[in-house]
Amino acid sequence: MKRYHPLLVALHWIVAIMILMSLVFGGPELAKLKSTDPDKLSGLGGHMIWGIIVGLLLIIRLITRFRSQKPPKADAGNALVNLGAQIALWGLYILALLMIASGIGTAISADLFNIVFGGSGQPLPVDLKIFTPRVVHGIVANLLLALIVFHVLGWAYHQFFLRDGLISRMWFGKRKTD
Repeated sequence: MKRYHPLLVALHWIVAIMILMSLVFGGPELAKLKSTDPDKLSGLGGHMIWGIIVGLLLIIRLITRFRSQKPPKADAGNALVNLGAQIALWGLYILALLMIASGIGTAISADLFNIVFGGSGQPLPVDLKIFTPRVVHGIVANLLLALIVFHVLGWAYHQFFLRDGLISRMWFGKRKTD
């Protein structure tokens, strides 16, 4: 086995792009808007739906990961680096799930499902940062972004220093070694 399952590959890239878009555009752009701005309400609704979709796709990805055959673990030639890579990989999953959980926690704490989707006419809270899950959401976003950078640097190390073609494992093509 030289490649991951095609569903796992597709979900890797879809979820990665969706998470990056959320981190780069979703949170920072929403933070710029005042709670009284109607664009904040619609933007928040889109961000919430987007986050739930990411969560569902991430769960499907984890199920696929556990149920499908995988290529052997990548080897950087150093046990400590290999351990760091495994910790970083699972850290990405954990932080992404924490982002989703803290987002849902924020929505519940601030009654956002009712405000955004229920047509209650109730205004958005002036500052969502008064809710602990929202503070956690912001901290985890920064940690997740840092770990994504680390992940990309790991890919670059394999691609340009080791030249082992590691990226091909997480791309489409024949799964079996010829």
